[in-house]
Amino acid sequence: MAAETSSLDEELSCSICSDFFIDPVVLKCAHSFCGACLRRFWTQNSSRECPLCRRKSSVEDPPVNIVLRNVVELYSKQRSEREVAEKRASRCSLHGEKILLFCIEDQEPVCVVCLTAKKRRNHQLCPVDEAVQDKKKDLRASLILLKEKLEEFTNVKQEFDETAKHIKSQAQQTEKRIKEEFDKLHQFLVEEEEARLAVLREEEVQKSQRMKDEIENISEQVSILSEKIRDIEKIMKAEDIYFLKTIKYIKEKTQCSLQYPKLPSGALIDVAKHLGSLRFRVWEKMLEIVQYTPVTLDLNTAHPWLSVSDDLTSLRDTGVKQQLPDNPERFTHYVNVLGSEGFNSGKHSWEVIVGDKPEWDVGVVKGSAQRRGKFTCSPQSGFWVIGLRNGDEYKAFTSPSTRLRVKWKPRRIRVQLDYDRGEVSFFNPADMSLIYTFKDRFTGTLYPVFSPSVNNNGSNTEALKICPLRLSVTVKVSDPVLIYK
Repeated sequence: MAAETSSLDEELSCSICSDFFIDPVVLKCAHSFCGACLRRFWTQNSSRECPLCRRKSSVEDPPVNIVLRNVVELYSKQRSEREVAEKRASRCSLHGEKILLFCIEDQEPVCVVCLTAKKRRNHQLCPVDEAVQDKKKDLRASLILLKEKLEEFTNVKQEFDETAKHIKSQAQQTEKRIKEEFDKLHQFLVEEEEARLAVLREEEVQKSQRMKDEIENISEQVSILSEKIRDIEKIMKAEDIYFLKTIKYIKEKTQCSLQYPKLPSGALIDVAKHLGSLRFRVWEKMLEIVQYTPVTLDLNTAHPWLSVSDDLTSLRDTGVKQQLPDNPERFTHYVNVLGSEGFNSGKHSWEVIVGDKPEWDVGVVKGSAQRRGKFTCSPQSGFWVIGLRNGDEYKAFTSPSTRLRVKWKPRRIRVQLDYDRGEVSFFNPADMSLIYTFKDRFTGTLYPVFSPSVNNNGSNTEALKICPLRLSVTVKVSDPVLIYK
């Protein structure tokens, strides 16, 4: 504060007399001086120039710097008031005596007269300067703690800023993926619409051509009949003898062997074929391009070494640590990721392609289980998991771990959870042979858990992939049912 005051004193002081400005004037070069000081300087030097920059002044009587004058006056007044306040503060407000001592018990400065009060007769006292040193020492310690806290908060704020950026990036990437998926659906619908309209147009062309041929045939028959009618009418107007001579011929003309035209069956557009249950039929066909997986991965739980596919169904160990928010849901030591949906009742199953990976873990984990730092993977810590180590060591992570025997190396693992019976079973889908079953009493929500590697060194890069289910539609009298296989 003293340094700031000294700097301000300099700014408000005339460079000629080194004292506060008195009726300051300003030159065109923007430098200001006391009016009297400037006139005296010009008189002594017989030249009207700026004492600082030596620029010649064309004005004999420079204008008063009103703003600067007001600032100096206000500052001088505040300074005087502050000095008076400081002087008062150094004296006892009750007795007017100078304060020389500090009462340690009452934690307040006192004068000599204050010591005669009954309440302070046995109080411990110390000189003011000694108390100041002690209090400053305490404040320095508190200041260090506050600075440490400030640094912590600054670091946390930076982390939160990065998280905010990550949220923005997540939203943008998710929006992009949503648009891409809907573009695919839109494209399918456009192509399906064009195909169905093409079939309709083809039927229209065929049936229109058939009707055109029928119309031409009828027109030809109409022409024949019209010609016969004209001939008969002409004969009927002839002379009697001529009429009688040609009556035999005319009789033959009145005979008509033409068949009465009938509209052929199936001549109309089969509207029902094109519109009947149209949305359902399109939806049924859409199943060919739609993929459903019983489990999708939760990106926000993935260890930073993991890379999760755009469709959230496969993961791999990249060997490169990504810069991700350190949110509480994320695994920080073990290279794991959870499924996005938890289960707290019923039966659930999913298959995972493990391929030829030498190491992997699959199973279920309790939602409240530890994720940060090191921990033991076992049912006691909320993990019901099996895994492969060193390419041929299959284990159930019990406490201690249980060595498993398999007929042949499975390329897929089927996980089957029966929450209500308290069972998690693992099968080889190739022959549905049982690999291992955990039996326990489940509480809380269980989540699928996956790990493509245990070393997080990038050497086990083949992906783990959750298998999609095949979809089919079975139509009942009451309602269509979507079946997952």
